[in-house]
Formats: sequence, C-alpha cells, structure tokens
Amino acid sequence: MKENIRKVFADRFGTAGTLYASAGRINLIGEHTDYNGGFVFPGAIDKVIMAEMKANGTDKVRVFSIDINEYAEFGLNEEDAPKQQWARYIFGVCREIIKRGGVVNGFDAVFAGNVPLGAGLSSSAALESCFAFALNDMFNDNKIDKFELAKIGQSTEHNYCGVNCGIMDQFASVFGKKDHLMRLDCRSLEYEYFPFKLDGYKLVLVDSKVKHELVDSPYNKRRASCENVARTLGVETLRDAEMADLEKIKDQISEEDYNRAVYVIGEKQRVLDVCDALQKGDYDTVGDRMYKTHEGMSKLYEVSCEELDYLNDIAKECGVTGSRIMGGGFGGCTINLVKDDLYDSFIATAKEKFNARYGHEPVVYDVIVSDGARRVE
Repeated sequence: MKENIRKVFADRFGTAGTLYASAGRINLIGEHTDYNGGFVFPGAIDKVIMAEMKANGTDKVRVFSIDINEYAEFGLNEEDAPKQQWARYIFGVCREIIKRGGVVNGFDAVFAGNVPLGAGLSSSAALESCFAFALNDMFNDNKIDKFELAKIGQSTEHNYCGVNCGIMDQFASVFGKKDHLMRLDCRSLEYEYFPFKLDGYKLVLVDSKVKHELVDSPYNKRRASCENVARTLGVETLRDAEMADLEKIKDQISEEDYNRAVYVIGEKQRVLDVCDALQKGDYDTVGDRMYKTHEGMSKLYEVSCEELDYLNDIAKECGVTGSRIMGGGFGGCTINLVKDDLYDSFIATAKEKFNARYGHEPVVYDVIVSDGARRVE
C-alpha cells in the first residue's frame, strides 16, 4: 500500500510528501454504554488509512482517493464544501481545525486504506484522524493536543457528514497504542491503558455481511428507554444506577425499559471485570464476559439478529474463549477471542455452517491491536 501511495503521489503531484497513518478500531466490550455515561474498551488495530501529504503553496486542497479512484479539489472556506461524501470528511477536518484557531493551508494528498468498509471498524474515524494528525504536524507544530484531534474528527461527523456519533471511534484512532486497550470513561473522558498482548490467542472478527435496515430508528428508541429509566430513578444517566435501584422502580417502568436498563447496568460492571481480568492474564473471565454481553445485547437490549446469534452459537460450540456482537447491532461482525490451536477449525466450521444456512460465507479478519495516528515516514 505504501509503495503504491508513493507512486501515485509522484505521478500526480511530482515531488514526494510525508506519509501519515491512522487506524480502524475494535471495541472488546462496553457496547451501547457511551450515551449512558459509561465505559468503553477500544483499541486501534492493524488496519489503517494511509496518506501522503504535502503543502502546495496555494489556498486549494487537492486530494486523490486510490481506493475509489476519485479526485477532489476544494477551497478552505465554509462555502467550498465538496460534493463527494468521502471528500467532505477531509474538508470537515480542515474546517474544524480552522474554526478552533488552527492553521490549514493548501495541500496535496493521496490516500488509501485497508480498513474494511461496513464492518464496523470505523474507517471514517481513521480517515478523519489521519488527516487531523497530519495537518497538526504540517501546519501547527503539533500544538493541537490529542483530545482536540479526536474532537475535531467527532465534530466533522456531526457538522459535515450528518452522523451524530460519540467520541469513542476517533479517540481509539488517535490514542491507540500497540498491545494495549484503553478504558475510556465516556463521561469524564478520563482514560487508562491496559495490556493486551495475546499470547496463545488470536482476536478474530467474523463479518456476517448482513445489515438489517430497520424502518424505525432502533438506536433512538434504545436511547429513549435508557433516558426514561434514568429520569424515573432521578439520576443523570444509567452510569449512576445499580441493580438494586432498578428493582425498586420496576413497577413504574415498562418491561422493555427495564430490560434495556438491566443490560446497560450489567455492561458497566462487565467492562470493569474485563479490565481486572486482563491485569491478571485471566482470559477465561474476559471470554465469559464477552458471551454475557452478547446474551444481553440479544435478549435484553434486542439489537442482535438471527445471523449474529448463529455465529455466536458456532463460537460456543467450537470452544472459542469469548465471542460477541460488536458495534451497534442488527448485522455486522462478531468479535472473537480464539485460542491459537482452535483457530483453523473454528474458521472452517463458521464458514461452512453459516454458508449452509444463509447461502454465503462470512468474511474473516484477524486483527492485531496496534498504534493509532502517527507519522510513518
């Protein structure tokens, strides 16, 4: 990928620029907790967006995307927004830096990536973080701190791409550290690194290639349920609630709202359990909590689907240490913690059984927890 980017950049723009990269991410545990003020537990992975960039001495940005073979050129004022959706991510990052008093001048860029699209690995956050990190390095002497870089990516999604996302994806992409996961407190934004060096295990994503489009917005309904329970309890978010509190108001809320809250309160504790277990090298507990999260997402929060439940069942049957649906739900991937000696048989069984039932094989991605946004060379 690197050599190809270098070649295309030289062909299009002449002299060489600087290479930057930023990563996609996984979230080991802590799902649907961000908007409830809880904890998430992401890590950056070895699937990246890489860009070669160089100032061009004009007030124009000229960018070429290798993967979709498209070119965009735009100015840096608010009214200069490009038509192409992919280019709006880059334009948004430029604008958000400028709005914060940072400097962005014209530049040339060529980028490509190997973050799988549509698999819930946050390719858009990787793109934003790569360009935010690069523009900070090129024009701002790295004076913009890392948290601000993550917020620049988040604001880009909100203001230029129409996606009201949390901070986790951009945070993981900017702060990622090799062989470590990060517990992020979504309320205080405090974070802590935990070692995640997989001796004898692999981290494997199994992508169902299924996405169920739903008529009503299930995300907003889940969020409303959580807010309703928090209001009834008199707390800011479910982060502040314990199971004992919930039992006291069980008669005042619907069964559906109760189930949603049981999941969220349980998930808060599961993240903490996994952090403790990792510090002791206790991967059996990590795996157990992953299975419990899947069960909660399927039965209580009701954001799974038949295909993902089936992949989870196959993992269990094959003796996989831990498996759960990753991401918002209704399709996408499972994330699996698999012992090395079970890897081949698990993958073969998952492909064969899934194909027999649904008529297509799932796609498998091995991932390694890696560094986030960085200057490559």
